[in-house]
Amino acid sequence: MNIEVIYGILIPFAGTTLGAAGVFFMKKELSDLVQRALTGFAAGVMVAASVWSLLIPAMEQSESLGRLAFLPAAVGFWIGILFLLLLDHIIPHLHRNSEKAEGPKSKLARTTMLAVTLHNIPEGMAVGVVYAGYLTGNTKITAMGALALSIGIAIQNFPEGAIISMPLRAEGMKKSKAFVGGTLSGIVEPISAAITILAAGLIVPALPYLLSFAAGAMIYVVVEELIPEMSTGEHSNIGTLFFGVGFCLMMILDVALG
Repeated sequence: MNIEVIYGILIPFAGTTLGAAGVFFMKKELSDLVQRALTGFAAGVMVAASVWSLLIPAMEQSESLGRLAFLPAAVGFWIGILFLLLLDHIIPHLHRNSEKAEGPKSKLARTTMLAVTLHNIPEGMAVGVVYAGYLTGNTKITAMGALALSIGIAIQNFPEGAIISMPLRAEGMKKSKAFVGGTLSGIVEPISAAITILAAGLIVPALPYLLSFAAGAMIYVVVEELIPEMSTGEHSNIGTLFFGVGFCLMMILDVALG
């Protein structure tokens, strides 16, 4: 991997780290209003990234199939969804309101960290797949397009880092430890990205499937976790509005840089 790719796969991790650093400026617990806004924004970015940076390139790479160019994208997309469904059954996932009813805040914070860490794996894979395509000389994937996806995921990682570190601090944990907790949730992204790049280099023909696999996994996260989080209870409109902001921003980034 060249230095450009190394920087690219580290950008999303930097977003998580910056978000977790918000704990040093925290004076009180993260309000529901802010949390819904951050969650809606993250969901919008992920949906746009799935479409413009993953599914569309997957179909473009399968143009030789003619009218069946959608097939690899559709197959990979469903494999991604089913993979996350399987992981959600193996590893407990987060539904914030139900967790509040079931146990103390400490349990919620641990579950949040586990859920975000789990969901960062397909995001890292998404970045890895795009950079793998760029490294193999695929004309459908440019360096700027890959960078756009990295920046987009970094933007949506920012609230994720904050959503982990700030509740930990609100429980009484030291700011430094809460920061480390939020940061560690994102370390799986560059690791999974690097592994994906190494694996994808051996199976270049599978890139359309890998791209759409990452898209399916990301869409699953949005529908299963983020949309319920942003739309339940008061201030649901805030989550919807920020979903639009995140979607539009990622769309602009991808088209302008791609």
